[in-house]
Amino acid sequence: MTRTQKPSILLTGFAPFGGEQINPSWQAVSQLEGEHISGFIVHTKELPCEFGASLKELHLAIDKYAPQLVLCIGQAGGRADISLERVAININDARIADNAGKQPIDTPVIAGGPAAYFTNLPIKRILLALQQAEIPAAISNTAGTYVCNHVMYGLMHLINQHDTHVKGGFIHIPYLPSQAVNHQGAASMNLETVTNALKVIMTCAIQDKQDIKVAAGTTH
Repeated sequence: MTRTQKPSILLTGFAPFGGEQINPSWQAVSQLEGEHISGFIVHTKELPCEFGASLKELHLAIDKYAPQLVLCIGQAGGRADISLERVAININDARIADNAGKQPIDTPVIAGGPAAYFTNLPIKRILLALQQAEIPAAISNTAGTYVCNHVMYGLMHLINQHDTHVKGGFIHIPYLPSQAVNHQGAASMNLETVTNALKVIMTCAIQDKQDIKVAAGTTH
């Protein structure tokens, strides 16, 4: 990664997948293009919901913007909270085919890579900041085994191998209400709340250098 003079943040969202007409991650992320957060300018990128191609596009965006913070956002239909992902594992195990028709099963994200990477975001500080802003949030201990996990693992591998001072992580968000009406009983979160949550996350990630120790574990 090369450095630029103006500090920047890269936010990514995904294209729709799984039969949905929209993806709330890109709907929210696209609202924040050009925003200024604590002296950092926000750049955004829509990633394809495809194994391999998503990481290629992410790497190109990182090379272009040389961000100090990278936040990848994805849809987790069925979850009710802003989910701060703690860990990504080195496995692709797709329940459904991606948008290119690929369905890898039990393959590594990075051949020869470590079993897992943890985010280097101060996720518990972020959790408290979101709760103080009255936004439902939780620490998640699984990013799944689909393209979201694929992207998080690839991002953290890149950071750990080449640029350890960059902060990076993955955030899962619920359906938007317009999606949830088609999924009986599914939780949702409106777009304004999601975009406000992303602003809180970016601000906290930039300003807080170290995390805090508070109980936030889950049993699922």
